[in-house]
Formats: sequence, C-alpha cells, structure tokens
Amino acid sequence: MPHQHHDFRSRCSIARSLEILGDKWTLLVVRDLLWHGKHTFRDLQGSEERMPTNLLSERLKRLMEWGLVRREPYQDRPLRYCYYLTDKGIELEPILLQIMSWGHSHLGGGLYDPAQDKTVAEARF
Repeated sequence: MPHQHHDFRSRCSIARSLEILGDKWTLLVVRDLLWHGKHTFRDLQGSEERMPTNLLSERLKRLMEWGLVRREPYQDRPLRYCYYLTDKGIELEPILLQIMSWGHSHLGGGLYDPAQDKTVAEARF
C-alpha cells in the first residue's frame, strides 16, 4: 500500500522502491538492525561505514515514516530509543541476501550468514 502523503515521481514499482531504499545508507541501517544486533543510535553510528549522525537520524525517521522501523524508549533522562524492524522491514531480508550474494560473487568481501550468525567468505545462497 503506497504511503498516503507521498507523491511518487513514477508509477514503476522499482522506481518507487528506490525512492525509499535506494540511497547509499538506508539498506545498511536495515542490515544492522536485521543481523548485526544494533538497536541504539550509538550502536548504529558505530558501524564500519561511519554514517554521519545527521544522515542516520534522517534515515531512521524515514524508515519509521514508511513503517519499516519502530522505536521504543529505553532511557528516560535523557530520552533515548532502541530501533527495531517491523514485519514490513523484515520482509527486506531476501532482497539484502540477494544483494550480498551478488556483491560477494562479483566484488569480493565477506558475506553475512544469518544461519551461522557470522560473516563467512565462501557461503552461497
């Protein structure tokens, strides 16, 4: 179901998906929430890619607006949140697995295997 307050530039489902997920950072946030056990802003900020804080804030806000991420307070003073994928966000897992598999095959690098809960060099999906 399309977001009720967004005017998409295209009728194409790929173009619409890329408007939400197609920047350099968004799927890395989803990756960290999905597999790397990162749920606080500080944890997400500590990722290897070193996302700037203003971009991380904006991506989390966008993911929440689109119903892919929810947040829950874990501290009152100062107010701090944990972030979790919703069911809709978890549905991105097969897409991430395909992107990782393609990247591993053609670009090198490690490949995270959720079944083993670690990055493996020779896993095939």
